[in-house]
Amino acid sequence: MRSLALDPHDPSRVFLGTSAGELYLSTDSGANWTHFAHFGDSNDYVLDHIVVDPADANTIYVAAWSIENNGGDIFRSRDGGRTWQALPAMHGKSVRSFAVFQRDSRIMVAGALDGVFRSTDRGDIWERISPANHAEIKNIESIAMDPRSSDVLYAGTWHLPWKTTDGGRNWRSMKQGIVDDSDVFSIIIDQQNPTTVYLSACSGIYKSENSGELFHKIQGIPFSARRTRVLQQDPTNPAVVYAGTTEGLWKTLDAGKTWRRTTAPNVIVNDVMVDPRQPSHLLLATDRSGVLASDDGGHSVRASNHGFSHRQVSAVLADREHPSTLYAGVLNDKEFGGVFVSHDGGSHWQQMNAGLAGHDIFTLAQPANGDLLAGTHRGVYLYESKAARWRPINVVVTEKLTTVATTSKKTKKKVITTRRDFVKSELNTRVARVVVSGDRWSAATSDGVYTSLDHGLTWRGGPVEAERSFFSMDASGERLLAATPDSLVLSRDGGAAWSKLALPSYVGIVHGVAISPSTLWIATHAGVFYSQDNGASWVHVLVGTPPRNLMSVRYDADAQRILGLTRSGEIYSTHDGQVWNRAADAGLHIRSISVAGGRLLGITPFRGIVAQPESEARSLRTAAGGSSQ
Repeated sequence: MRSLALDPHDPSRVFLGTSAGELYLSTDSGANWTHFAHFGDSNDYVLDHIVVDPADANTIYVAAWSIENNGGDIFRSRDGGRTWQALPAMHGKSVRSFAVFQRDSRIMVAGALDGVFRSTDRGDIWERISPANHAEIKNIESIAMDPRSSDVLYAGTWHLPWKTTDGGRNWRSMKQGIVDDSDVFSIIIDQQNPTTVYLSACSGIYKSENSGELFHKIQGIPFSARRTRVLQQDPTNPAVVYAGTTEGLWKTLDAGKTWRRTTAPNVIVNDVMVDPRQPSHLLLATDRSGVLASDDGGHSVRASNHGFSHRQVSAVLADREHPSTLYAGVLNDKEFGGVFVSHDGGSHWQQMNAGLAGHDIFTLAQPANGDLLAGTHRGVYLYESKAARWRPINVVVTEKLTTVATTSKKTKKKVITTRRDFVKSELNTRVARVVVSGDRWSAATSDGVYTSLDHGLTWRGGPVEAERSFFSMDASGERLLAATPDSLVLSRDGGAAWSKLALPSYVGIVHGVAISPSTLWIATHAGVFYSQDNGASWVHVLVGTPPRNLMSVRYDADAQRILGLTRSGEIYSTHDGQVWNRAADAGLHIRSISVAGGRLLGITPFRGIVAQPESEARSLRTAAGGSSQ
């Protein structure tokens, strides 16, 4: 969660921007959220600034920058958010800061990696107001406008802050009192006394009482929390200032003389919103813990994420015996992440991460006894229901044969014997896939393929045919099919021996694999292929609805069908690879699919888990001739 913005025409309306191009709206001061818009062609746009035009409630601006490159945009809507336009003059610019002049909203300023830009006509025409190719006035991270004059601007860079009093014709450095080489994350100006200026930097929080001529460092916040992402002043009481840091929310009641942390230190605060009607009501945009709300000025906080989802879900699994019980694994959430469980089909979730040590979860599997397996970036973990806790099961046993020469006491001749030694090590690598087939557990890892025949007590394996980086695997009986991004290996004896399979012609990248009882399946950049002779030859799926467009395949054993997922989120099914039928269309970008009680589940990149409507799943089963189809 990156940014929060109030609608000045209706403060009950709050906008929330994320780091994946998603914009959410709350119409009840942050109690409930609905998805509002998506910006960018993928999920790489960071929405750090959202502004509702103070003179026109239907005009909204969103400034964005790309995680993947130095691009970005400023988007504008003139119809309340129903349609959006990227402003042509700012297209491609990595916009890190943005502000609209409150007294005349035609005037706006944007800070980008290549300088400061201004528009005087609500964004149609822009001009650069910082010197082109300036050695210092670049990488603009923060912008603030003096409430009395739009010609007075403060710009914080990745090095130090700068100021202009004549609309950008002349600039001067504001470094008196500031530690050199300070990234300036946030600048705020006291709206009642504009000579008072606060700024936050990687070296701490600074305050000036003479319009930036001289700053002094504010004491009270420890060095460990110095990365203050945002400053926010109470609009009704200028002595109250909030500081959102990488170690919680801090608050001063005396204009910076003393500070007190009001949240736990593990909360990373990216933005703070103060309700002007009720200043004790706060919303915090955070990393990992979503939106936090407070009704007492930050002294206590609670999660306020109803209707909002930005988890990076990596795996979803239905319980073997109870399909309404679902398990989900997430990435990048540390103590707020791990594994979650729902006992009502996904309506409510609770965390079950005791023992996981904040590890990322890449895959989930369930043995016959009902316990759970999780593949993490530090090996395999087992969840034992009785203990209600995860524990690592990563003992690797490697057999080592040692030749020993001895002399017989009777014959005085040398005797050569071979001794078996067993060396133990630890599976301490990324586990991308865990497959359970009877009593055999197999793991595709970044260091090879490993197999356990004793319920995870020990593992054996390693690189296969000189390949290590395995990311996909499936099993059927004694057969195991595993893939790296550019190779395939097959075992017909449960992983004891492997052979490398030749990829189909013109295939260089493998996206995923599946095994049905009689067929091997692979999804590639060139489409789907199948083999009915254990990989000796491949058939390219060129006819039917989804030629060359399926990004992943999986075998649905209950319905005895292969499911294929397209780039656009459409799901197809087949029994023989020749005839494909539309199984579902989520209308969203889906990365992977699963099945729970005949109902399809989809994992979206950042909008959580979506489920096929039960009525749709039932009608498709009926049309196919029964639940087994």
